[in-house]
Amino acid sequence: MNNDLSWMLESALEVPGARHAILVSADGLLMARSQEVQKDEADTVAAAMSGIQSLSRTMAGFCGGTHMTWRQTLVEFDGGWVFLISAGEGAYLAVSSAPDVDMADITFRMQQLVGQLGKALTTPPRENSGIEA
Repeated sequence: MNNDLSWMLESALEVPGARHAILVSADGLLMARSQEVQKDEADTVAAAMSGIQSLSRTMAGFCGGTHMTWRQTLVEFDGGWVFLISAGEGAYLAVSSAPDVDMADITFRMQQLVGQLGKALTTPPRENSGIEA
């Protein structure tokens, strides 16, 4: 898990009713989690979110075409919602919330966070150039 990204996930939870956030790789590995999510639970949810994303992409034809771009999956439960969106190349952001969350607000906040995460995920690691200062 990348602890440097975990603190960024907390901004998605500033929306009233937002509960938890995780960042998932396309192959279902946990990349980061918000503070209140236990590691074991986050690992399980990460694997599930990868599967849900894959299933969602498969349904493009049902929505009108095979060349459609997947944008978001929303799952409703008696006790709340789970939002899943793309967070850049090979990464997905999942946020859970209470049933009465402002859906437009949380989606907007997630998109803002994806913009920030995208920069962090695409920044190449620093390499030692061998030049001494």
